[in-house]
Amino acid sequence: MSHNAPLAEALSGREKIVVLAPHPDDETLGCGGLLARAFAGAGAHVICLTDGGASHPGSRAWSPARLAETRRAELAGALDLLGGGAADLTWLGHPDSRLHEVAADAILTELMQVIDAQAARHIFVPASEDKHCDHQTTASLADGLRAQRPNLHFHSYPVWSRFDDPNFAENTAGYAPLTLDTAAYRDAKSAAIRAHRSQLGQVVQDDPDGFILPEAMIDLFAQQDEIFWRMP
Repeated sequence: MSHNAPLAEALSGREKIVVLAPHPDDETLGCGGLLARAFAGAGAHVICLTDGGASHPGSRAWSPARLAETRRAELAGALDLLGGGAADLTWLGHPDSRLHEVAADAILTELMQVIDAQAARHIFVPASEDKHCDHQTTASLADGLRAQRPNLHFHSYPVWSRFDDPNFAENTAGYAPLTLDTAAYRDAKSAAIRAHRSQLGQVVQDDPDGFILPEAMIDLFAQQDEIFWRMP
C-alpha cells in the first residue's frame, strides 16, 4: 500500500470520516468540501473540542457562555448546509483558548468513546503547524489517540498555517499532501463559512477588538481546493 493510499481512500467519500475541530468554523474552513462529499457518501462526524466562547472577550452583552451557545448553533447550521445533521455533531464544550489546561486523559476518553461509536477508520486533525494553542493541543491529543487506536488512520488539515505561513507550500511539501477538488462543493462551503456569523463581525457589536475572520482567509478557503496529508 502506498504512503497516501489511506488518505486517498478517506477523500473518496466511500469511507466514513471523523473531523476534530478545535473551534466552531475550523471544520468548515479546512474540511468543508470533504465533509460535503462524505455526507453525500459514507457519512461524517464532527467533534468540536472547545466552546468558541473566547472570541470577543471585551463584550459585555455577549458573555462567553452566551457566545458559546450561539457558536454551537452556527456550527449546527453550517453542517446542515454541508449535508449533515444534528446527529453528526459532538460538542465537547471545553474552554476556548484553554484546551491545554484540561486533563488530556479526560479528553482522550471522550474522543475514543465518540470515535468508537462512529466506527470510522479515518480521523482528520488540525495541522500541528497551526500556531493557535487549541489547534496544537488537538494535534497533540490526536497523537495520544493514535497510540491507543493504532488501527485508525490519522490525517492533517491546515487552517491558520495555510493562511499565515508565507512558506506553507515549502514547509509541508515533505508530507506529500493531497488536494481535494472542491469545485462541486464551493457554493455549499461558502454558505457554511458564512453561517459562522459571530466570527464575521455580524453578531457581537460591542467589542471592537473582537475576532473577525479576515476576508482574505475566507476567500482562500472558499475558493481553493482543500489540502490534506497523512499525520506525521
